[in-house]
Formats: sequence, C-alpha cells, structure tokens
Amino acid sequence: MTHRSVANFAPGRRRTRGVRGYAVVSATLAPIALIGGWTVAGARQPSGYGAVSDTISALASAEATDSWIMTVGFAVLGTCHVVTALGLLEARPAGRWVLGLGGATALLVATFPQPSPVHVPAATVSFVALALWPALSGVPNRVAGWAATGVLTGMLTWFALELGEDRVGLAERGVAAAQVLWPLATVWAVLLRSRVTCRGAGRRVGPS
Repeated sequence: MTHRSVANFAPGRRRTRGVRGYAVVSATLAPIALIGGWTVAGARQPSGYGAVSDTISALASAEATDSWIMTVGFAVLGTCHVVTALGLLEARPAGRWVLGLGGATALLVATFPQPSPVHVPAATVSFVALALWPALSGVPNRVAGWAATGVLTGMLTWFALELGEDRVGLAERGVAAAQVLWPLATVWAVLLRSRVTCRGAGRRVGPS
C-alpha cells in the first residue's frame, strides 16, 4: 500500500466529503411534508378552493380551514432544507448556504402566513434561493447543477407569469415540487457515488 493511498482514505479526510445520514432523512421528509401538506390541507377546504387556480399559501392563511396543516408542512419543509444543507458536505459552501437560506425563509413563510406583509418577500426569497442553489453547489456534478438551475428558473418564471391568472396554483405546485425533489435526488446521487468510491477504496487498500 502506497503512502498516497493511505492519505486518500485516512479517517479525517473521509469525513470531509459525501453526505451525512441525517441529510438523507431530511431530504426524504421534505417532499412528504410539502406535497403531503398541500394534499391533505386542500382536501379540507370548501369546494370553492382549486389546486389549479389557488396558491399553496392560501392553505395556510387565516381564512383557510385547518390552516395549521399547511403551516406545519411549511415549517417541516424549511427545517428539512436547513438540515440537508448542513449535511450535504460534498456541496460547495455557497450552494449549502443558499439552500439553507431557502429553508430559513420557508420557516418565515410558515411563521407569517397571508396576509402578513412578510409573507410574500419571504416566499420570493425562498423560491429564488431554491432555484439557484444547484448551480452554486457543484453536486451531483457541475453540469447537472447548472441544468437543474436552468429548469427550476424556467419553472419559476412560469409561476411568476401566472400570478393573478387561472393557473397560478398549478404553476406554483410545479415549481415547488421540482425544487423540493432536487435536494432528494442530489443527496441520493452523492450517497450512492460515495458508497461506490468506498467499495473501490476497500479493494485497493486491501491485502494484495
């Protein structure tokens, strides 16, 4: 075994890469909280509410039936994004910070429901941050990160154009679902790559 192979797989070095187990859990829980939240909360609304024409935030507003359901969904979502940002060690610091910002502002969305004046600015920052972080993260690779940001930005633009129109709820759900599923896909891609690398490392450093 060479000196270089020992250095590459020293315990201290290995801990600086990859993804923590708790980030896998948080990235998996986030879409359950968001999509499950708007599904359950939407089912509790009167017949006048429509998922295509009404926003997700309306489900957490003071006028909504059982508004606590979507409020909890937003709170869990924001917490999960912050936890994922902390545990996604493979990502560049800028990407992790921006993902964490998206989560922190989602917590503000939960704390200040419509018609609070804080709600719209917080939601705007959250949407923008969650669209930009893939390009800044470098994971699962640079090309994929930039491609994801391109797609997410396009979907966010569609949502912005639909504000006040009949399909605003559909557009918002589309971009929100894509934004919450990308961290999950990224975490699993990094995790699987790390496992493959570790298996290969074990074969290389083993007795010959």
